[in-house]
Amino acid sequence: MVKIRLKRTGAKNSPVYRVVVTDSRSPRDGKFIEELGTYHPSQKAEINFTLDLDRAKYWMSVGAQASETVASMIKKAGKAAA
Repeated sequence: MVKIRLKRTGAKNSPVYRVVVTDSRSPRDGKFIEELGTYHPSQKAEINFTLDLDRAKYWMSVGAQASETVASMIKKAGKAAA
């Protein structure tokens, strides 16, 4: 199954995540199909992520499942775009 989830990058104790489309069997930081955005949890801004909403909606339309965190990011990005 194809999933939309976070891939951890960044330094020790300073995480930065990439929102990626990947096969569910691949490891968290393994290979991926497409990168959709980034997430900076240490930033104090209201919106601390970037996301290509059109591509995320495309992948979900063809059957990809979003993780809980990514699903909430998609929901926030949809509200911000409206």
